Amino acid sequence: MLKILRKRAQSVVIQALVLLIAVVFIFWGVGSNLDNNRNAAAVVNDIEIPFQEFQQSYDRAVDTYRQQLGGQVPDGFFEGIGLKNQVINQLIQSELLRQSAGKIGLAISREETQRRIQEMAVFQDDGQFLMSRYKDVLSQNRLTPTSFEAGLQSDLITGRIVELIGSFADVPPAAVQAWIDFSKTELKLVYRSFKASDFLDEVNVEADQLASWYEKKQQEYVTDPQIELQYLYFPFAADMDKVTLNDEQLTQFYNDNIDSYTVKEKRRARHILFKVSNADSAAVKEEQKQKAEHVLQLLRDGGDFAALAKEYSEGPSKDSGGELGFFERGAMVPSFEAAVFSMEPGDLSDLVETSFGYHLILVEDVQPAVAKSLEDVRAEIEGLLKEQRVRGITFQNVSKAYEDIILAGSLEKYVEQGGDTVQTTDFFTRKVPPESLVKAGALLDVAFGLSKGELSSLVEVADGYAIGYVQDIKKPEVPSLDEVKKQVTGDFKHEQSVALARSAADKALAIASETGKLVLEGKSKESGYLKRGGGDGDVPPQVVQAAFTLNGGESLSSEVVAVDDGFYVFEVLESRQDPTAMDAAQKKQLAEQLLVNQQNRLVASWVERLRADAKIWVNDQLIQ
Repeated sequence: MLKILRKRAQSVVIQALVLLIAVVFIFWGVGSNLDNNRNAAAVVNDIEIPFQEFQQSYDRAVDTYRQQLGGQVPDGFFEGIGLKNQVINQLIQSELLRQSAGKIGLAISREETQRRIQEMAVFQDDGQFLMSRYKDVLSQNRLTPTSFEAGLQSDLITGRIVELIGSFADVPPAAVQAWIDFSKTELKLVYRSFKASDFLDEVNVEADQLASWYEKKQQEYVTDPQIELQYLYFPFAADMDKVTLNDEQLTQFYNDNIDSYTVKEKRRARHILFKVSNADSAAVKEEQKQKAEHVLQLLRDGGDFAALAKEYSEGPSKDSGGELGFFERGAMVPSFEAAVFSMEPGDLSDLVETSFGYHLILVEDVQPAVAKSLEDVRAEIEGLLKEQRVRGITFQNVSKAYEDIILAGSLEKYVEQGGDTVQTTDFFTRKVPPESLVKAGALLDVAFGLSKGELSSLVEVADGYAIGYVQDIKKPEVPSLDEVKKQVTGDFKHEQSVALARSAADKALAIASETGKLVLEGKSKESGYLKRGGGDGDVPPQVVQAAFTLNGGESLSSEVVAVDDGFYVFEVLESRQDPTAMDAAQKKQLAEQLLVNQQNRLVASWVERLRADAKIWVNDQLIQ
């Protein structure tokens, strides 16, 4: 659906659709069968999903992510999460649901569609639907009333079938209590750790044993290739004094980049947040909205914003009275930012809805945008322009040197004929270059791909240009034991100490299994009460997880738990319920969440069955 409509639509059916199956809101249907349409993104049981619709849905999904991430989306992010496949699958699911609704006779009348449109706030003025506004909004978004109404009708049908499927979900009080009991269970353990480091002193290193071990492991110690390199280096810094600039050039650059030298407008604000998430039911959202409206009235009646924020806000700035400090545009989610930057100091906002919930905002101060003068940034601009222009000068120098080397026939003859001084290294590996070449990573990458006696091309490095010549190469080889004895001895002792730690843990568990109790000569420790998935610093989460997976009636660990180079055995001493009780509101919210989860599973199961029985073709070439 159009972004503006999607944000403001109040339809319960549409909200249920978004909540239960998280499909992209589509405002023109897939129901028309476009004969011979080669631009179909997919075909579901002979019904085409036009590529145009896929692209529009994809663009809306991209826009949503950009808003959620504050506009800062890393390169490759959408490819990494497979967003195109997510969108096409959501469109296919929507089409399957629409088709299943038709098979069981579900329909939405034209009158109901028109009524829903008239209820949308975006088409209203002072609560009254205006046909002129309706046509204007659609025209601005390149939609006709016919196509928009057909798309909305299709979406309402999808929402109706989702609502129907979800109506079969039921979470009785006993199920809620069972989940509470499950989540609030805590365990107290007695445990013993066996760490490899504790057994190092017990490892004896015999010469013949070490030699035999190295014989089996020697491929792990093969040396890296090494090269001996001769190179010419042309740093930009050496040519910097050859760059000349005049006032006209500095002024032109300043004017062309004035935005870079402008301190952006900043605003200081406070807010009170009433949290709402997509997983919350309509009832919870309405309850939070009413609470926000109540606090808004308190503020309008003269209430102190900071005090009310401390009392009512559910955000991290609660303790500071909702204080957010100064921030620029782009720092907050769009709807929050739009409200703040449309207000004056001392203004109180109406309810502002974001993906985090409902906000009440007070703007306290404004720092206007201020441009730095040319004189203030002259040195900075001179440095930038010199860095840009020196590259051309340095490139000319290195190019001439390269031509002279080729004409001379070798690097050695080039030097003999009065060329630049050549620097020479000892043998080194790519991982440990000489200090003089630490910034020349590009040259090293090239050099380690050359053969002995081969000259590189011109290579741009971090601070200049370079030319390299591989004078000699040492290929990878297996070193003798004497050459790597210290490293081999350390690795051998570590491996043996790990084995000793594991053996001691196995022995302790075997004894405990025989006696039915973990008795470890005073070396065991007792934990506090541990929650699922947690730990207490000394007890790793893997051990806690193993404890919670024991079958009923068992108390001893069924096996040794390995964590890095350590091993743990444990016994459950006590089990209890977290004494912190849920209040009625928390139980209600939990029940609603469990109901939503069950509705999601029902819809997902229904769609999975529909998909298994359907004939689906996806145009992979179009959506790559």
